Amino acid sequence: MSHAPLSRQFPPDFVWGVATSSFQIEGGAHEDGKGESIWDRFCRQPGVIADASNGDVACDHFHRLEEDLDLIASLGVNAYRFSIAWPRVQPAGHGEFNPKGLDFYERLVDGLKQRGIQAWATLNHWDLPQGLQDRGGWNDRDTVHRFVDYARHVQARLGDRLDGLTTHNEPWVVATLGHDKGIFAPGLKSRKVAAQVSHHLLLSHGLALQALRADGATAKLGIVLNLSSTVPATAMPADVAAAKLADSHSRRWYADPLFKGAYPEDALADLGADAPVVQPGDMAAIQQPMDYLGVNYYTRSVIAASGEEWNAKGRGLPVSDMDWEIYPDGLTDLLVLLKNDYANLPPVYITENGGAFRDDAVVLGRVQDDDRVAYLQTHIAAVASALQQGVPMAGYMVWSLMDNFEWASGYLKRFGIVHVDYGTQVRTPKASADWYRDFLLACKG
Repeated sequence: MSHAPLSRQFPPDFVWGVATSSFQIEGGAHEDGKGESIWDRFCRQPGVIADASNGDVACDHFHRLEEDLDLIASLGVNAYRFSIAWPRVQPAGHGEFNPKGLDFYERLVDGLKQRGIQAWATLNHWDLPQGLQDRGGWNDRDTVHRFVDYARHVQARLGDRLDGLTTHNEPWVVATLGHDKGIFAPGLKSRKVAAQVSHHLLLSHGLALQALRADGATAKLGIVLNLSSTVPATAMPADVAAAKLADSHSRRWYADPLFKGAYPEDALADLGADAPVVQPGDMAAIQQPMDYLGVNYYTRSVIAASGEEWNAKGRGLPVSDMDWEIYPDGLTDLLVLLKNDYANLPPVYITENGGAFRDDAVVLGRVQDDDRVAYLQTHIAAVASALQQGVPMAGYMVWSLMDNFEWASGYLKRFGIVHVDYGTQVRTPKASADWYRDFLLACKG
């Protein structure tokens, strides 16, 4: 490890940012012609959201755009990662596009450019138009082609001002939590459907990259995967084997097709009859060269052959308010593993990293979130360590800019470095925001 201060361990062109997603912050659910998303529909089901809330208003970012752009600029970051709500741009996901929807994102992107901040847009951060779900959603191969049309439409309008364009955020979550476990939208429970969905997400990514490049893309193009270092609970052979298979079903299921053009054999064998239908040419399409890989990291994955969940809290290990173990070394381990596994690994950006902590109290205009400060500091140090070990690290973005709708947890979990009072929508930068700003100033040194 370098003994230089943390701020001196990154190259001057390193990208530092904050991240959000459309459904989690925008609100404006029924304004300017926006259509219904699968998350709008899912939130209406009794019992699926912890506090029975929804994203109708969220952080009201749709109406507070200028204020929020100023807030982002005040942090000293040079990049902002956001997502475009597909149903805002194309209400049914097929047929007519909605120019008013893209007007909003145009104001967002132009506002970032005026403030000297890079614009990193994600095309699919889970809020698929309900109109497409009604036709079969991601399980239907036609959705692949609808996504490519949507990607091209967005690029035609905004592409000349985007620095980065991501196809999908965390396809594992869409497939597994949305279609196998059923705890996220659209709430389906079928391993077979989930496997097919994962394939269609990867295929739509590859075909979109081909189309965007054919259209003259200038933004960096890539995908964002949620990954963890997967380790066995013990050195027992059964646990070691279970961890290897778990890694194949999660990290390698997505990364191998992207970088090697094939699904892992052991995962395919384990799926058996539930394996996805793959048509000729699909794998070559998925294996498009990427300008970058986005990695979202929160914790490591500890696997036991018994299937028993790793209870970090019960073992006295530090956890966040999500009960996820706080394990920064796992981020270095993961990044080094990616470098060793994939010779063609492009520049890597940490596109999400952060912790949920109980900090809903604003005392004298201040939120003292020391746990989050420590979380960010140790995880940024983990990135520095990966950089020193030859991993092509190019950027880091904090999740999240502000407290927001945390999916099935509703508004109960706070990941923001800026506090949001949901009653008044007042934004209060936390101690972690101050720390991050000071750290970035030191980086510029």
